[in-house]
Amino acid sequence: MSWEDYEKAYRAGKKDYQMRLTRGQQPTIKILDDILPHREHYTEVPLGLVQIPADQIVGTKTGGRSSSFAGNFMPILRRGTEFASKWISLSDSHLEEGIHDPVKAYEYMNEFYVEEGNKRVSVLKYFDAVSIPGYVIRILPPRTNEKKNRIYYEFVDFYELSKINYISLSKPGSFARLQEAVGKGPRETWSEEDRLDFNFIYTKFKAEYEDKGGNKLSITSGDAFLTFITLFDYKSLADKTSNEIGKMIEKSWEEFKLLQEDNGIELKMDPVQGKKPLKSILLSLSLQRLKIAFIYEKTPTSSAWTYAHELGRLHLEQAFPNEITTIYYENVTQDNIDETIADAIKNKCNIIFTTTPTFVNASVKAGIEHRDVRILNCSLNTSHRYIRTYYSRMHEAKFLMGAIAGALTENNRLGYIADYPILGSIANINAFALGAKMINPRARVYLEWSKLKDNSDALEKLLATNVSVISGMDMIIPEEASRFFGLYYMENNIPYSLAMPIWHWGKFYERLVRTIMDGTWESEEDATPVKAINYWWGMSAGVIEVICSQNLPIGTKRLIDLLKKTIGSEEFNPFSGILYSQTGIIQGDPNVSLSPEEIVTMDWLAENIIGTIPSPEDLREDAQPVVSQQGIETAVK
Repeated sequence: MSWEDYEKAYRAGKKDYQMRLTRGQQPTIKILDDILPHREHYTEVPLGLVQIPADQIVGTKTGGRSSSFAGNFMPILRRGTEFASKWISLSDSHLEEGIHDPVKAYEYMNEFYVEEGNKRVSVLKYFDAVSIPGYVIRILPPRTNEKKNRIYYEFVDFYELSKINYISLSKPGSFARLQEAVGKGPRETWSEEDRLDFNFIYTKFKAEYEDKGGNKLSITSGDAFLTFITLFDYKSLADKTSNEIGKMIEKSWEEFKLLQEDNGIELKMDPVQGKKPLKSILLSLSLQRLKIAFIYEKTPTSSAWTYAHELGRLHLEQAFPNEITTIYYENVTQDNIDETIADAIKNKCNIIFTTTPTFVNASVKAGIEHRDVRILNCSLNTSHRYIRTYYSRMHEAKFLMGAIAGALTENNRLGYIADYPILGSIANINAFALGAKMINPRARVYLEWSKLKDNSDALEKLLATNVSVISGMDMIIPEEASRFFGLYYMENNIPYSLAMPIWHWGKFYERLVRTIMDGTWESEEDATPVKAINYWWGMSAGVIEVICSQNLPIGTKRLIDLLKKTIGSEEFNPFSGILYSQTGIIQGDPNVSLSPEEIVTMDWLAENIIGTIPSPEDLREDAQPVVSQQGIETAVK
């Protein structure tokens, strides 16, 4: 029987050898000594006895045995050789009592190279062993900013906590997200029970995923698994059968396909109206009245953000009094968001707006189950195929406010209070600083954050720096008598308003609903079949505005009106021309503007800003859900 096994292994090896040759690849197993940097440029760390994932064993330490194996570790030497006899003897031993002696291997960049036991590896791979015991020495290369190197060191940190080495992830930041997705803190170690549970869940997922064609996608099984457990509760998967997980994978397939795209998001910068006749629109609506649900994290009386969206809902009812009805849910939490969306669907809502980024995963899960319901989440640059997302280009308004501040400052010191370091917020800060610098090259912006753990008052810290004009929070609720919002200056401890930004959510919602009424929604789906759709509208769509105080000097008001017109007509981009950060040049071409993607994922501060971007660990607990979902560090790592 062992002779037959050798013949099968030999044919598999020759087939793999020829395939690699035709592709221009090395046909035999890799040689670690050929790819290692100079000895003084790496360190060795003994890991002890490790279960080595068989599919991650890719080569040998030295070149002596490389010509005996094809790239898949199957033999390529004919029967009758001493090598073949030893391989067959090992095969007999494995069938009779199993191969238990550990091999010796080196791990480099999460791939393994055998020093002793190449034939044992070959035999065990032939018999489809999942893992092979071995004494392993890890080789650590120098740290660099190269993507593969960064991912590897993130894996090393993850391995120290989990001792899991069989999951491969291909995007920076993924191992930290995996640690979070399984319910662990950033530095929390895993118990043996944690490892067993993970192996049980991941093994079931991987088998079903690959059985459904996952190997044909250009992502790793680990990439797909991470996406899967961010959508579906990780711990609940332990109670799911393989068949149930398989069905969940099938429904989620578009999410996995989207991961293959380097930039899987289509940013829609302006509304596109379809050409469906009004008569046809009204006729179709008379047959099925639209029912729209708005889901709020807080209440309009306790949250300025929620209040702004509630005004948007009321505007929508006024814009379509005979075509739509709306309902809303308030004080929704992570604990009941799934039930809330389900209740909206049960109430026959065919459009659902979830108005905070923290509800995005629940929105996607509902979108997977209910393809006939249009679900939109208010977040920026979110990559999901089963829902759409929307946000406003607030940095355009902040640029105008910066220009006002730069014109009116008496001492060149401006203040800016930010809340969350999330997607888009850094662009808001930088736009304000660039607007100020355009009018006043000597202007400096002092940056403070309102969500830091230290509980210090951001306004007090700014006033201690003797700033003359301050950009505070964008919105307030009606019950608040505070004037500490928008752009203001202080005199005798009293704030005096200069300007304020406006989020016209009502106009945003009206235009979104019109895309559904006029057929644009379907045409956009057809035009972007492999990308997520994110509506990111600004002044050109009329969804962002700046209201100026009547007390502004007439010259300043005329300047702002001119800038507003050029931005609204898209003749001017606040992030155009030569741009400098605190650490150096960002863009050196005076005729180029940053792309929308570069603006969204901005992770630097302009050179005239005094301050830093806080890390997630520096933020209060109530800020963590938003930062976890939309944090700039997550997006750009």
